[in-house]
Amino acid sequence: MVACPRGRVEAAARSGQTVHMEFLPVGLDALLVEVEDAADALSLALWARGQQVGAREVVPAARTVLFDGVRDRAALVDRLAGWRPGPAALEGDLVEIPVVYDGPDLEAVARSWRCSVDDVVERHVGTEFTASFCGFAPGFSYLAGLPEAWAVPRLPEPRTRVPAGSVALADTWCGIYPTSSPGGWRLLGRTDARLWDVARDDPALLPPGTRVSFVAR
Repeated sequence: MVACPRGRVEAAARSGQTVHMEFLPVGLDALLVEVEDAADALSLALWARGQQVGAREVVPAARTVLFDGVRDRAALVDRLAGWRPGPAALEGDLVEIPVVYDGPDLEAVARSWRCSVDDVVERHVGTEFTASFCGFAPGFSYLAGLPEAWAVPRLPEPRTRVPAGSVALADTWCGIYPTSSPGGWRLLGRTDARLWDVARDDPALLPPGTRVSFVAR
């Protein structure tokens, strides 16, 4: 087992900046690092990619970062001790997503937010999101940016089919369905943006770190 560097955690806490990392070896050459939340996971992943810490792949998720193809796990733990939580240097590309706001859940979101449907659109367009991590389906990015006060519940029962391009909310996350699939998120509208295209150098339109702005069409 790889031990968590508790001394470094305590030293950072005394300086007023708490660092929480738990380390779990995975397979022969991977290391899973658990952190506090999605913001810290993205921050750690982007920092590690810039530092070239000795991993073939660095993959953020909701509260973890997977380091795959690690040459020396003990050395990687030592390198990661240099990371500090904070803004993840989010100077990634800004991608504008055109949206037709005609989704079936607009009124439900308006009731949850205690505002009008027009206000829902205005709030969504006025929020700059950040792609935290990808999952669920190729090209599906979990977009952070909504405050906790705007969290919305998922549907009690998922729809059997959500059309490709649907722009949706669940909890404090925003996402765009890249293909037609079942789903329980609240649908605000639709876009014709191509979220996944294997012909592109980076098939995912919204990789982690990308800044995302929605534009009403």
